[in-house]
Amino acid sequence: MSRNKFPPKPKYDPDKGPVYLYGLHTVRAALDNPQRIKKTLLATPNALNRLKELGDIGKVSVTETTPKELDRILGGEAVHQGLALEVDPVGRFGLKDIANLRLVVVLDQLTDPHNVGAILRTACAFGADAVITTARHSPRETGVMAKSASGALDLVPMIEVRNLGDAIETLKERGLTVLGFDSEAPAPLRPRTEDKPMAVVLGAEGKGLRLRTRELCDEMVRLDMPGPIKSLNVSNAAAIALFAATAGRAS
Repeated sequence: MSRNKFPPKPKYDPDKGPVYLYGLHTVRAALDNPQRIKKTLLATPNALNRLKELGDIGKVSVTETTPKELDRILGGEAVHQGLALEVDPVGRFGLKDIANLRLVVVLDQLTDPHNVGAILRTACAFGADAVITTARHSPRETGVMAKSASGALDLVPMIEVRNLGDAIETLKERGLTVLGFDSEAPAPLRPRTEDKPMAVVLGAEGKGLRLRTRELCDEMVRLDMPGPIKSLNVSNAAAIALFAATAGRAS
Protein backbone atom coordinates (compact mmCIF):
# COMPACT_ATOMS: atom_id res chain seq x y z
CA MET A 1 0.00 0.00 0.00
CA SER A 2 1.49 3.30 -1.11
CA ARG A 3 1.57 6.36 1.08
CA ASN A 4 0.72 9.83 -0.12
CA LYS A 5 3.84 11.97 -0.24
CA PHE A 6 3.55 15.68 0.36
CA PRO A 7 5.95 17.93 -1.55
CA PRO A 8 8.60 19.54 0.68
CA LYS A 9 7.92 23.07 1.80
CA PRO A 10 10.00 25.61 -0.12
CA LYS A 11 13.05 26.99 1.65
CA TYR A 12 12.56 30.39 3.18
CA ASP A 13 14.00 33.18 1.02
CA PRO A 14 15.01 36.15 3.23
CA ASP A 15 15.20 38.43 0.18
CA LYS A 16 11.56 37.85 -0.76
CA GLY A 17 9.72 36.41 2.23
CA PRO A 18 8.62 38.04 5.48
CA VAL A 19 11.24 39.71 7.66
CA TYR A 20 12.32 37.49 10.55
CA LEU A 21 14.67 38.81 13.21
CA TYR A 22 16.31 36.11 15.29
CA GLY A 23 18.64 35.69 18.24
CA LEU A 24 18.16 36.85 21.83
CA HIS A 25 19.69 40.35 21.67
CA THR A 26 18.26 41.14 18.24
CA VAL A 27 14.73 40.14 19.21
CA ARG A 28 14.99 41.96 22.56
CA ALA A 29 16.04 45.21 20.84
CA ALA A 30 13.17 44.91 18.34
CA LEU A 31 10.62 44.34 21.11
CA ASP A 32 11.95 47.39 22.98
CA ASN A 33 11.64 49.62 19.89
CA PRO A 34 8.23 51.35 20.04
CA GLN A 35 8.45 52.26 16.36
CA ARG A 36 8.89 48.65 15.27
CA ILE A 37 5.75 46.77 14.10
CA LYS A 38 5.89 43.26 15.57
CA LYS A 39 3.71 40.52 14.12
CA THR A 40 4.45 37.09 15.61
CA LEU A 41 7.09 35.80 18.01
CA LEU A 42 8.15 32.22 17.40
CA ALA A 43 9.83 30.88 20.52
CA THR A 44 10.81 27.71 22.28
CA PRO A 45 9.68 27.60 25.92
CA ASN A 46 13.21 27.98 27.29
CA ALA A 47 14.07 30.84 24.93
CA LEU A 48 10.84 32.64 25.81
CA ASN A 49 11.75 32.46 29.51
CA ARG A 50 15.20 33.91 28.80
CA LEU A 51 13.65 36.68 26.75
CA LYS A 52 11.18 37.58 29.52
CA GLU A 53 14.01 37.74 32.05
CA LEU A 54 15.40 40.68 30.04
CA GLY A 55 12.12 42.61 29.93
CA ASP A 56 8.43 42.64 29.09
CA ILE A 57 7.49 41.26 25.68
CA GLY A 58 4.38 43.42 25.41
CA LYS A 59 1.30 42.33 23.49
CA VAL A 60 3.09 40.51 20.65
CA SER A 61 1.46 37.24 19.59
CA VAL A 62 3.55 34.24 20.69
CA THR A 63 3.66 30.87 18.93
CA GLU A 64 5.46 28.02 20.67
CA THR A 65 7.88 26.22 18.36
CA THR A 66 10.91 23.93 18.34
CA PRO A 67 14.54 24.45 17.31
CA LYS A 68 14.00 22.06 14.41
CA GLU A 69 11.07 24.09 13.09
CA LEU A 70 13.06 27.33 13.39
CA ASP A 71 15.91 25.67 11.48
CA ARG A 72 13.43 24.78 8.75
CA ILE A 73 12.02 28.30 8.57
CA LEU A 74 15.27 30.25 8.81
CA GLY A 75 17.80 27.80 7.43
CA GLY A 76 20.19 25.62 9.37
CA GLU A 77 22.92 28.28 9.37
CA ALA A 78 20.83 30.80 11.34
CA VAL A 79 21.93 31.14 14.98
CA HIS A 80 18.41 31.79 16.27
CA GLN A 81 18.80 30.76 19.95
CA GLY A 82 15.21 29.53 19.90
CA LEU A 83 13.69 32.88 18.88
CA ALA A 84 12.38 34.43 15.68
CA LEU A 85 10.28 37.58 15.47
CA GLU A 86 8.31 38.39 12.34
CA VAL A 87 8.29 42.16 11.85
CA ASP A 88 7.76 44.90 9.34
CA PRO A 89 11.03 46.47 8.17
CA VAL A 90 12.15 49.27 10.45
CA GLY A 91 11.02 52.70 9.28
CA ARG A 92 13.71 54.62 7.42
CA PHE A 93 14.41 58.25 8.28
CA GLY A 94 15.12 61.32 6.16
CA LEU A 95 17.93 63.79 6.82
CA LYS A 96 15.39 66.33 8.02
CA ASP A 97 14.09 63.92 10.67
CA ILE A 98 17.22 64.16 12.84
CA ALA A 99 17.93 67.61 14.20
CA ASN A 100 21.39 67.14 15.70
CA LEU A 101 23.91 65.28 13.55
CA ARG A 102 27.43 65.14 14.97
CA LEU A 103 28.61 61.72 13.81
CA VAL A 104 27.24 60.02 10.72
CA VAL A 105 28.34 56.94 8.79
CA VAL A 106 27.69 57.09 5.04
CA LEU A 107 27.68 53.86 3.00
CA ASP A 108 28.24 54.19 -0.73
CA GLN A 109 26.45 51.19 -2.28
CA LEU A 110 27.41 48.54 0.26
CA THR A 111 25.28 45.50 -0.51
CA ASP A 112 26.52 42.75 1.82
CA PRO A 113 24.08 42.40 4.76
CA HIS A 114 26.80 41.00 7.06
CA ASN A 115 28.97 44.08 6.50
CA VAL A 116 26.12 46.56 6.80
CA GLY A 117 24.93 44.89 10.00
CA ALA A 118 28.43 44.87 11.49
CA ILE A 119 28.88 48.56 10.60
CA LEU A 120 25.56 49.38 12.27
CA ARG A 121 26.77 47.65 15.43
CA THR A 122 30.05 49.60 15.36
CA ALA A 123 28.24 52.87 14.63
CA CYS A 124 26.00 52.28 17.64
CA ALA A 125 29.00 51.51 19.86
CA PHE A 126 30.67 54.81 18.90
CA GLY A 127 27.51 56.86 19.40
CA ALA A 128 26.76 57.62 15.75
CA ASP A 129 23.59 59.63 15.21
CA ALA A 130 22.68 57.90 11.94
CA VAL A 131 23.80 55.59 9.15
CA ILE A 132 23.04 56.72 5.59
CA THR A 133 22.49 54.22 2.78
CA THR A 134 21.39 54.53 -0.82
CA ALA A 135 17.89 53.53 -1.87
CA ARG A 136 19.40 51.37 -4.61
CA HIS A 137 22.36 49.01 -4.21
CA SER A 138 21.84 48.47 -0.49
CA PRO A 139 20.61 45.30 1.24
CA ARG A 140 17.05 44.61 2.24
CA GLU A 141 16.54 44.28 5.96
CA THR A 142 16.98 40.62 6.82
CA GLY A 143 17.65 38.48 9.85
CA VAL A 144 21.25 38.14 8.68
CA MET A 145 21.77 41.91 8.76
CA ALA A 146 19.92 42.27 12.07
CA LYS A 147 21.90 39.44 13.67
CA SER A 148 25.19 41.03 12.55
CA ALA A 149 23.97 44.34 13.98
CA SER A 150 23.20 42.67 17.35
CA GLY A 151 20.27 44.98 18.07
CA ALA A 152 21.71 48.15 16.53
CA LEU A 153 19.16 48.04 13.71
CA ASP A 154 16.60 49.19 16.28
CA LEU A 155 18.93 51.66 18.01
CA VAL A 156 20.61 53.67 15.22
CA PRO A 157 18.43 55.58 12.72
CA MET A 158 18.97 54.46 9.14
CA ILE A 159 18.55 57.19 6.55
CA GLU A 160 17.82 56.06 3.01
CA VAL A 161 18.55 58.55 0.22
CA ARG A 162 18.00 58.48 -3.51
CA ASN A 163 20.93 60.71 -4.36
CA LEU A 164 24.00 60.22 -2.19
CA GLY A 165 25.75 63.28 -3.62
CA ASP A 166 22.88 65.55 -2.60
CA ALA A 167 22.89 63.98 0.87
CA ILE A 168 26.62 64.66 1.30
CA GLU A 169 26.10 68.25 0.22
CA THR A 170 23.36 68.58 2.84
CA LEU A 171 25.66 67.18 5.54
CA LYS A 172 28.30 69.76 4.61
CA GLU A 173 25.71 72.56 4.74
CA ARG A 174 24.83 71.38 8.26
CA GLY A 175 28.43 71.79 9.36
CA LEU A 176 29.80 68.26 9.12
CA THR A 177 33.29 67.55 7.81
CA VAL A 178 33.05 64.71 5.29
CA LEU A 179 35.90 62.21 5.54
CA GLY A 180 36.17 59.64 2.75
CA PHE A 181 38.19 56.42 2.81
CA ASP A 182 40.08 55.08 -0.18
CA SER A 183 43.12 52.80 -0.38
CA GLU A 184 44.77 55.18 -2.87
CA ALA A 185 44.11 58.40 -0.93
CA PRO A 186 47.13 60.71 -0.56
CA ALA A 187 46.96 61.13 3.24
CA PRO A 188 46.95 58.49 5.99
CA LEU A 189 44.23 58.39 8.62
CA ARG A 190 45.17 60.21 11.80
CA PRO A 191 43.22 60.46 15.07
CA ARG A 192 41.22 63.68 15.21
CA THR A 193 42.16 65.95 18.09
CA GLU A 194 39.28 68.38 17.55
CA ASP A 195 35.67 67.72 18.54
CA LYS A 196 33.86 68.62 15.33
CA PRO A 197 30.82 67.08 13.62
CA MET A 198 31.95 64.49 11.09
CA ALA A 199 30.61 62.14 8.43
CA VAL A 200 32.66 59.02 7.69
CA VAL A 201 32.14 57.74 4.14
CA LEU A 202 32.87 54.11 3.23
CA GLY A 203 32.60 52.37 -0.11
CA ALA A 204 31.91 48.81 -1.16
CA GLU A 205 34.75 46.31 -0.99
CA GLY A 206 36.50 46.08 -4.33
CA LYS A 207 34.81 49.10 -5.93
CA GLY A 208 35.45 51.62 -3.16
CA LEU A 209 33.88 55.06 -3.37
CA ARG A 210 32.39 56.27 -6.62
CA LEU A 211 34.10 59.20 -8.34
CA ARG A 212 31.34 61.70 -7.52
CA THR A 213 31.38 60.63 -3.87
CA ARG A 214 35.15 61.11 -3.64
CA GLU A 215 34.91 64.55 -5.22
CA LEU A 216 32.39 65.69 -2.61
CA CYS A 217 34.46 64.60 0.41
CA ASP A 218 36.31 67.36 2.26
CA GLU A 219 39.21 64.99 2.89
CA MET A 220 40.27 61.61 1.52
CA VAL A 221 42.37 59.33 3.71
CA ARG A 222 43.71 55.81 3.62
CA LEU A 223 44.29 53.15 6.27
CA ASP A 224 47.97 52.24 6.35
CA MET A 225 48.57 48.59 7.24
CA PRO A 226 52.14 47.87 8.47
CA GLY A 227 51.62 44.10 8.40
CA PRO A 228 51.75 41.70 5.42
CA ILE A 229 47.97 42.00 4.84
CA LYS A 230 47.32 45.45 3.38
CA SER A 231 43.54 45.60 3.46
CA LEU A 232 40.70 45.05 5.92
CA ASN A 233 37.09 44.04 5.67
CA VAL A 234 35.02 47.22 5.34
CA SER A 235 33.31 46.64 8.69
CA ASN A 236 36.72 46.41 10.42
CA ALA A 237 37.86 49.53 8.59
CA ALA A 238 34.71 51.28 9.84
CA ALA A 239 35.65 50.53 13.45
CA ILE A 240 39.13 52.03 13.01
CA ALA A 241 37.73 55.03 11.16
CA LEU A 242 35.18 55.77 13.88
CA PHE A 243 37.76 55.38 16.62
CA ALA A 244 39.98 57.94 14.89
CA ALA A 245 37.07 60.26 14.11
CA THR A 246 35.95 60.38 17.75
CA ALA A 247 39.40 60.53 19.41
CA GLY A 248 39.01 64.24 20.17
CA ARG A 249 35.51 64.01 21.63
CA ALA A 250 34.98 65.07 25.19
CA SER A 251 34.27 62.04 27.35
